[in-house]
Amino acid sequence: MNIVELLLDPLQYGFMVRALAVAVVAAVVCAVLSCWLVLIGWSLMGDAVSHAVLPGVVLAYVVGAPFAIGALIFGLIAVALIGLIRNTSRVKEDAAIGIVFTTLFAFGLVLISVTPSQTDLNHIIFGNLLGVSSSDLLQVAILGALALSILLIKRRDLTLFAFDPVHANAIGLSPKRLGALLLGVLALTSVVALQAVGVVLVVAMLIIPGATAYLLTDKFSRMLVIAPVISAICAITGIYVSYYLDTASGGMVVMTQGIVFALVYLFSPSQGVIAKWTSQRRRARTEYSAVA
Repeated sequence: MNIVELLLDPLQYGFMVRALAVAVVAAVVCAVLSCWLVLIGWSLMGDAVSHAVLPGVVLAYVVGAPFAIGALIFGLIAVALIGLIRNTSRVKEDAAIGIVFTTLFAFGLVLISVTPSQTDLNHIIFGNLLGVSSSDLLQVAILGALALSILLIKRRDLTLFAFDPVHANAIGLSPKRLGALLLGVLALTSVVALQAVGVVLVVAMLIIPGATAYLLTDKFSRMLVIAPVISAICAITGIYVSYYLDTASGGMVVMTQGIVFALVYLFSPSQGVIAKWTSQRRRARTEYSAVA
């Protein structure tokens, strides 16, 4: 089998085409958002919101409402609870995040266990890329386009908020509103990624692409290009590898992203561990030669 046949063979199946489409959309949207999450230091917040949407998704299923509505509501509830605990007690933010997201995630697991269903709701937790329907693809496309549009339209304000919220406030922008907007998009994006990799692995797609791009460039504008490109390539590669090795598609997509991050972490020209080690050795050798 040649390369062309390897690439075209999976595309003869409709479920593979839909899986690739959903994976790419989720990968691109998550990657763009991850640039801000990594820059601001909201990795744990991304973990919290992505897990906290689970009970909202289950309740939306019970009442027959779109998943996005339930997820968005519970994402905002999680953010509000974290802020309430942080501002009205001695508990610090990281502890408040841990308390809220684990409790809401556990609530979602309980709801799944007691909800009568003709379908397996565990795909919400672990993802079900190969089982994505045409309606699911349409929902992901609409939500992904909405989230991406908001991020691109407000990118200048969000970037200023990420780098210098004090200056943003001085020129008339509201850091609180921008933070709330970013968290709202985070909840929306979690629903998009949930269709691809499930609640458990959403945080990986929200963090790894931005962290990888952060090690490759010092310019934020370049991060916004590098992150989604790498993420989309990893999504496509992961789907193809899972097809030929008969492994979990969502897990393979995230695993591919993790492998790429490891390679960048080691071999990045400016920030890679090996590059820094080589530079230090060269500098030490030069200093030794100068002294000698």
